[in-house]
Amino acid sequence: MLIAHTIAELRHHLAGFSDHSFVPTMGNLHEGHLALVRQAKPLADVTVASIFVNRLQFLPHEDFDTYPRTWDSDCAKLQAAGCDILFAPSEQDLYPEPQTFKVQPPPELADILEGHFRPGFFVGVCTVVMKLFACVQPAAAVFGKKDYQQLMMIRRMVQQFALPIEIVAGETCRADDGLALSSRNGYLSPAERLEAVQLSKALQGMAAAVRAGETDIAKLETQAMAALSARGWKPDYLTVRRQSDLQTPTLGAPLVVLGAAKLGSTRLIDNLEV
Repeated sequence: MLIAHTIAELRHHLAGFSDHSFVPTMGNLHEGHLALVRQAKPLADVTVASIFVNRLQFLPHEDFDTYPRTWDSDCAKLQAAGCDILFAPSEQDLYPEPQTFKVQPPPELADILEGHFRPGFFVGVCTVVMKLFACVQPAAAVFGKKDYQQLMMIRRMVQQFALPIEIVAGETCRADDGLALSSRNGYLSPAERLEAVQLSKALQGMAAAVRAGETDIAKLETQAMAALSARGWKPDYLTVRRQSDLQTPTLGAPLVVLGAAKLGSTRLIDNLEV
């Protein structure tokens, strides 16, 4: 596996390859990330992964400085998964001057759910992904469904900017008990880790109710929020939305159940398509 720390090094390593597949990450890798790399392998003749903890998508009170950096482990895992090139720029390399040009996603998608509780988050996400796309110039990029709203945002951005990139969705990887794999799971204490599966169980219960014909979505959401709160969680949302645009459900539309909640000091997110 080749490693590039600058854009110039990356472009040198990519010279001679016609098609690139790409998996952007913030490091602290787990099996979910590696599954995306393996999914990207057959999509092009060279596979690139990036590791970059993007300051632009963290709010001032969030965990940018303490976000786990596990470089040696990440490199070993990527090489074992078949990554060909690792792009790991520093902030100075990727943002050599203040990033005053930014991608501003539409508020009807960017200011709900995650965007409501993390204002400006999707501006940071879209801006760094656009810049990484410019560096890597992939034919295909793979994003996990665990970050459902992010996946939708990137797809819309690529479509509106007419970027020649296929956005491929990777299924959410889960632990044996059903907890969605996340880099932030490492923040959980042993007791919290046992409790953490209750978020996915709550979403499973909501999805089952919808499949069984429940139409009082507001009541379903309220009950799920109350049940999780009673267990000591601080839920931001547990909600049922349309898959197409994350708006209020309509009759016959494919749906997705999404949740975000804090357990102790750790904020977890998850979703299930219905």
